[in-house]
Amino acid sequence: MINQSSHNGFTGLGIAPGLLNAIALLNFTEPTPIQRRTIPIGIEGKDVIAIAQTGTGKTLAFGVPMIQRLAQIKGRGLILLPTRELAIQVDEALHAVGRAFGLRTAVLIGGASMTLQHQALQRKPRILIATPGRLLDHMEQRTVTLSDIHILVLDEADRMLDMGFAPQINKILATLPNERQTMLFSATIPQEIMTIARRYMELPIHVEIAPSGTAAEKVTQELFFVSKEAKTRLLQVLLKQYHGPVLIFTRTKHGARNLARKIKGGGHAATDIHSNLSLAQRRQALEGFKSGKYRILVATDIASRGIDVIGIELVINYDLPSNSEDYVHRIGRTGRAGLTGRAVSFATFDQRGEVKSIERLIRTALPVKTLPTLPPEPPQAQPPQHSHPPRHSHYGRPSKRHRH
Repeated sequence: MINQSSHNGFTGLGIAPGLLNAIALLNFTEPTPIQRRTIPIGIEGKDVIAIAQTGTGKTLAFGVPMIQRLAQIKGRGLILLPTRELAIQVDEALHAVGRAFGLRTAVLIGGASMTLQHQALQRKPRILIATPGRLLDHMEQRTVTLSDIHILVLDEADRMLDMGFAPQINKILATLPNERQTMLFSATIPQEIMTIARRYMELPIHVEIAPSGTAAEKVTQELFFVSKEAKTRLLQVLLKQYHGPVLIFTRTKHGARNLARKIKGGGHAATDIHSNLSLAQRRQALEGFKSGKYRILVATDIASRGIDVIGIELVINYDLPSNSEDYVHRIGRTGRAGLTGRAVSFATFDQRGEVKSIERLIRTALPVKTLPTLPPEPPQAQPPQHSHPPRHSHYGRPSKRHRH
């Protein structure tokens, strides 16, 4: 039996005793600021817009109210989020808290078996966890209905809009009952989010833990200006300096694959994760990174919010992100759960404008570091030399007796 004192800071938030016990068993003793502010509002059934940086415990902030309220009311909950990896992680977190209550969920994501998802839906789950595209697939096949959704969560809402999901989200929201609770969570608050709030939410309470776009507080940030050709050699130096888990971001899938190959060639345990991989391959890469099989994970932005791994020592922006908001989400992968972390960015000399955009968003200047001594460039492979080159005429073509 867990005594009341061991619940620590989660008491007084309106959480039911059974859920307090489940939280205590997970060794969560103090709620994060977003949890402390949002859980009581959610438990009261009110609409909320919660703005908080990544790595601040948003899953419990909406998961606890959803599980508690579904024990009191009829109907189901729906959680919409941008990526497959995030969906799987949210499902794991909800089950960790709700296991004792026999919580049933269905995870509806692309790249996974439709047959298994149909089976999960037939078990009458109380909570659907879905990416927008796959949920619409099920709606079109009439394997899921949303007429009984009484609690909706939009998780990483700004990321869903960045990824072009606005039409799908609007289509889904239009089919939901008007009488429902909506909780919207986001790291930034672009205009499109306010449009959704005005259209689909009822007098939402606005909770902002840090100004929109604020980077993780306990992350030390550094910037190197470096030529494109020297990036890999600078990376070699950093990978020798840091010995813990390292997450590296590239702009493209092709870049992630090539860089992972180079890093492995340098004797490091590394793998890559991006949208060209199957769901099984992506899970394998992520689990390998979590377990320590791979010390280094090279990722594209699709993974910047799908990687919930505590203890990442260093995040490297090998390529600057294509939009400034993604910088915040990338570096939020380190310094999670109250730990400290470090984020290092590489910028080429013609990217000063992009650096300025990031600095405006995070409201601070990135400290520019002096380049360390880099290892020499590897020798270029020489083209094979012919022992008897063909004789050429004055017009630059082989003479007649050497043509083939």
